[in-house]
Amino acid sequence: MSGHLRTALELAGAGVPVLPLRTGKVPFGNCPACANLACGGRPHMRTAGACECPRVCHAWAAATTDTTVIGSPPWARAWRQAVAVAYHPAGADLTVVDLDDKAAIAWARATLPTTKVVATTRGEHWMYRGATRSANHVRPGVDIKSRMSYARWLGPGTGHVSPLPPAVHALLDREEQETTRPGGGVDSSAPPTRNGWVRAVATGCRHTESYVRTGLERGLAIVRSRTESGAGSSAYGVARFLAAQHARCPGPCGLEELGDQVAAAAMSVGVPEPYARRAVRNGLDAA
Repeated sequence: MSGHLRTALELAGAGVPVLPLRTGKVPFGNCPACANLACGGRPHMRTAGACECPRVCHAWAAATTDTTVIGSPPWARAWRQAVAVAYHPAGADLTVVDLDDKAAIAWARATLPTTKVVATTRGEHWMYRGATRSANHVRPGVDIKSRMSYARWLGPGTGHVSPLPPAVHALLDREEQETTRPGGGVDSSAPPTRNGWVRAVATGCRHTESYVRTGLERGLAIVRSRTESGAGSSAYGVARFLAAQHARCPGPCGLEELGDQVAAAAMSVGVPEPYARRAVRNGLDAA
């Protein structure tokens, strides 16, 4: 039994739904029968369905406390390839405030009540009792992970879990107001972007056009594949990666045009336009 599988079984026994993560610390991809929601999706997904696939499909929605499933042959290959264990916070009646840097941690210490804290590679996870909706980039360096999301298991942490505070709900309310039209309709359209990246807008880029376009297309494919959740977060990551590639170029490199296409890809799978553009802008700025 691998260490990850042993950890997963222990968590499941404590009532925490778990799933394996592959290289890149992301969920395993869907099998052909589940691709593009051909199976209808699992019952508790945003798109509810009756999928009974025994494999590790549908990302966070695959998380389970059923030890017979976790240790089953269809999951065995995933555990052999797994690099980490993840869990579905809302499934354990938890919300994780993911603090990505020192500034975010300082904000939390000044704003949020003390609770259980788990150290991460770059920051901290603050865990609260009570589930809510998830949202990325609710403020600089802060994500909320609960429903329709997953968090990496990094140990039990220190301290005691406190009830979910009003300050977290306030962050989510503000994020929703910013990404929703006054009339109540979510702005999820994907308006035509500018002509896109061409050499004419990147006269100071040291990379070949083929190199830039290949990286862009791979990034767009990642964002468009997040049809269930995580497209906004992926747009942030892709924008940050693309910008980092040009850190040593004399510029200009046409990053705004690249960003427009990433935002459009996120909007095409349902991310509200203000949120998609903010995620991309934050990603470009972070690099």
